[in-house]
Parts: sequence; structure tokens; C-alpha cells
Amino acid sequence: MRSHWLDASPAIRTSGSKGPYEWHDVVVAGAGLTGLTTAVLLARAGKDVAVLEARSVGALATGNTTGKISLLQGNVLSRIREHQSDEMLRAYVEANQEGQAWLLRHLDEHDVPYQRRDAYTLATTDDGVAALRAELTAAQAAGLDVGWAQPTDLPFDITGAIRLADQAQINPMDVLQVLAEELLDRNGLIVEGVRVTGLGPRQQEYLTVETSAGEVHTYHLVLATGVPVLDRGGHFATLSAHRSYAATYRLPAGLAPPHGMHLSIDAPDRTLRGVPTADGEELLLVGGNDHLVGRPDSHAAAVDDLDAWVQQHYPGARRTHTWSAQDYRSIHQIPLVGALPHSEERILSATGYAKWGMTNAVAAALAITAQIHDHTPRWAETLNAHTTSAADVATGIKDNVLVGAQLATGWASAELTSLPHEAPLEGEGVVGQRHGRPLGVSTVDGTTCAVSAVCPHMGGILRWNDAELSWDCPLHASRFAPDGTRLEGPALHDLSRPREE
Repeated sequence: MRSHWLDASPAIRTSGSKGPYEWHDVVVAGAGLTGLTTAVLLARAGKDVAVLEARSVGALATGNTTGKISLLQGNVLSRIREHQSDEMLRAYVEANQEGQAWLLRHLDEHDVPYQRRDAYTLATTDDGVAALRAELTAAQAAGLDVGWAQPTDLPFDITGAIRLADQAQINPMDVLQVLAEELLDRNGLIVEGVRVTGLGPRQQEYLTVETSAGEVHTYHLVLATGVPVLDRGGHFATLSAHRSYAATYRLPAGLAPPHGMHLSIDAPDRTLRGVPTADGEELLLVGGNDHLVGRPDSHAAAVDDLDAWVQQHYPGARRTHTWSAQDYRSIHQIPLVGALPHSEERILSATGYAKWGMTNAVAAALAITAQIHDHTPRWAETLNAHTTSAADVATGIKDNVLVGAQLATGWASAELTSLPHEAPLEGEGVVGQRHGRPLGVSTVDGTTCAVSAVCPHMGGILRWNDAELSWDCPLHASRFAPDGTRLEGPALHDLSRPREE
């Protein structure tokens, strides 16, 4: 599965095979929108910055987003209002306004194309209309000019819609392209294939960052890795990790994508937008079918369901790409941005964008950069001062009860199930015990591979993802390739292989 953006965009220039030097003012882990924006802002201020990316630029959330730069964000604002004060709600919106304005200004300055579009949140049920009313009230309380609307270019019935005019949509890889170019022009480093794996002995004035390419010394480390690796704040216990799916389609003559950016507020969750291409046509992008990572019996079924929905409403549509993305939602309902505990403000992180990373990532970069320079925007101070509400506690208890249940049932199932003697069929994976230990065995591209089925993060039993052919942890969403290579999540290490392999 590979996104339209990753497939259609040219390779992004990096520092090649050059590894990180021994010293940098700031090391940034992760070359998505948060990491590269932070790096560019710091380089503009004269800092020596190195970005270390375990995979490739934009390989995870940024390169697999739907590319909407919108302040109307489904039911995010009403959810924040249920958990936090109106002051916190307004600070969240102000942060997103700052992020949106900076990003669009940056695109204008570099002649990067994007499209201005109205953003709509839709309801398809009566319950959805009630949710729309709550979102409308929250948006207006936050000062956004949101009102009822009636989109006319949708091929399905709705029960209501609200609109925020003059938002934007982008190709996210275009953004990373210009950010990377500016960082390299300012003598920053971008090194792919290098993973942060730990911290060395603590020094008084600097950090020793352990990486797969050796040690690097730095004054500040920024973790722009989705969920923070080297998590000293226990963020993984206050986050729920979600995957959702997207696909692009070429439509037959007589059918066209809707002009605006549309998102449903009730089930089944759907997002729709048009995607202009270099040859002048416009593809339809459809996304949805959100679920907690590692929990479904079949991920491929979610992809098939999305495709069936498109064929129902856009008959004859021909799929060009299918992909998925992982994002994190905080029990506080606002992003968690700032210094990790017990790090003397030397280790900073950003997570919990709840699928709205285009604006939140830039806002996080602005806040982190300001904190490194000892001046924090007022909206960031407000967001950092959040307290844990009763609603937060209830959400956290519910999430962690489910995590505990997954841990117990996963181990029970693995210990009671013996691995079959036959290799799994192509594209399939199975978990069971062999010689008293849980193993995962899969067959991909004709190669059968056995790995430990125990997540190295906190011991969850992995489950096979039949859509992306990966091992996924249902506890805190670490993911691994069939050969055990870590793909994403809080785990720091690859899966071990049995000796007989």
C-alpha cells in the first residue's frame, strides 16, 4: 500500500549517505511535517540541526495524510469542549490558525500550488445532526465563522452540514520537498535510514543520543516520531492509536469529485476531496474506516468496504492507489507538545494530533522552537497548562482497560494455539506457540518468515495486518515488517528471530 502523494512526487533530496556528525545544536528524530518544520525554524535562527529519519522523508503520517489544511475538523472542537475549558478550546483554535497561516504563507513564498476549498462537516443520520449542532456551537465559541450549509455536489443523501469557507488542500509531499530544500540550503542535515535507539549517560550540558549509526551529542533532542520514542512522560498510556484508510480514484466521464473538502461526523466515517494531477485531470480521494491499531480481525475488510462504498456512489470509478495512516489521540483531546518530564527541557516532543496534523504539526513546530529559545506563545502556554479532567480520567480508564484486556487475551490465545506445520498462504500470518514461546509466522512474496510475536515495547502479542502485511501491536500500536523490522510506534527495537531461522 503506497499513497498517491508518495507515488506521484519526485524523490526528496537529503544529505545522502553522510551520517550525523558528532555534535549538533539540535537533533530532530523524524522527517515528517513536524520534524522538518521544526528543523527549518531552528536553522533560520542559526542553529546547527540534524534530522534523523528511520525510514524515508514523509514515509509515515505526513506522506499518508489526506492533505487538508482546515480549522473545521469533524467533531474535534466539541470533543475538546467536553474535556476542557473554553479558554483551552480557543487556544487550540489559535494554535491551528497560526499553523495554517504559517504553512500557507510558506507555500506562497515558494510557489507551491495548493487549492482553496470550503470545508464541510456532514451528517447522514439524526444523531449526526445533534453532533453537528454541538460542533457548530463549539466552533462559534472559539470564534470561527462556521454556519449551516447545503452542499449540492454529493452523490448521497445527508441530514445536515456545516461549513467553514476558504480552507485549503495540498499535496503534503510538496510541502516536505520545499522544507527539505531550505534546510539543506541552510547547512542542515537530513539523514535517512538512521534510527534513534536510546540515550547515553547523562551529561550536565548536553545529551548523548544513541542511534543506529552511532552516538551523537546535542543540546536539544526533538522527538517528531508520531508517538514519542524514548518516552519519559508515559505518553503511550494517555494516547490511543488509530489507523484509517484512503484511496484515489479516476472517475468515468460525467462524474466529478465534490468541489469542497467533506468529512462525515457519524458512521461510517468518510472523507472526500478532489486531487488535481499534473496532467490536468482531477482524481477523487475517499478515506475512512477508522479503527484502533491491531484490533480488527481483518484490515483488508476495511479497504474492501471503502472500495464498495465508492463503487456504490461513483459507479465505474477505477482505483489508482490505496493507503493507510496512523495517528494518535490524547485522552485530553488536545495535542501533547513540549518538554518531556525529567529532561530539563532538553528533550521535546509532539503527539496527539487526532488526524489533523497539517495545522497541528506546524503549530507544534512553532511552539517547540519558541520553547528552545525561551519564549513561548500565549496559546502554547495555555495548552501546556491543561489539567486532567473527570472526562479525561474516564477516557483513560476505558482505554487502559481495553489495553489490559488485549494483553490478557493475546497471551492466552498465543499460549493455547500451536503453530501449524504448514507455512501460511501468501499474504497471511498466524500467531501461536512453539517450544513454549509465542511466534508469528507469515508468508510474503513467497518468503516464509518467523519472528517473535511479543512486542518489545510492553509485551503485547502481535496480530497480523492482512492489508499492509505487517505485525501490529494492539496495546500501543508498534508495527513491524514481516521480517521483524520496526516500522513505527513506541517500540525501539526490531522483533527477535528464532535461532532456527
